[in-house]
Amino acid sequence: MTGLGKSVSLDTVRGVSTSTVAEDTAELIAQIKALAIIHGTVTLASGRTADYYVDMRRVTLDGAVAPIIGRVMRSLVADWDFEAVGGLTLGADPVATAMMHAAAAAGDRLDAFVVRKQGKAYGLQRRIEGSPVAGRRVLAVEDTSTTGGSVLTAVEALQEAGAQVIGVAVIVDRHTGAREAVEAAGLAYRSAISAHDLGLE
Repeated sequence: MTGLGKSVSLDTVRGVSTSTVAEDTAELIAQIKALAIIHGTVTLASGRTADYYVDMRRVTLDGAVAPIIGRVMRSLVADWDFEAVGGLTLGADPVATAMMHAAAAAGDRLDAFVVRKQGKAYGLQRRIEGSPVAGRRVLAVEDTSTTGGSVLTAVEALQEAGAQVIGVAVIVDRHTGAREAVEAAGLAYRSAISAHDLGLE
């Protein structure tokens, strides 16, 4: 029993979900539509303009949605072998930590890391923070990507640090060239949700 007198299952206390992948994905799509899609002309990080913006921080940093993201993204790459996950700050950070916590809730181990846009000029001057990546198989993630530029910047930094990048996974694929750019760089690419799923094309 909780302090409010409400009965909670042991699985709930442990953070273990009994939802199916399809149910989690459907709920994630619904939450992105409700919280993250903003209509209007915007300039994207790539420099391109679009008539809508998907503000993924509104879902990746939402306490109710983040656990769903972790489960969906782990399921997306369940057949890939990697020890750590991360990408270019800021978009990748909550995705990686959601996956890390989802792994822990399932009784598994997954480390996370953060790739800075540039190295620090003070302290230990690290470009990559968190779990060491040298000599390890790692997954590069992003919340959403337009051209693939951000995640490929992270991939380059990871490879320079001695990591073996096994692929790239994003939550939302806008169908604007990211997949082509990542695959042209010789990496596998997967996305959990498409622009079509969100009614954006």
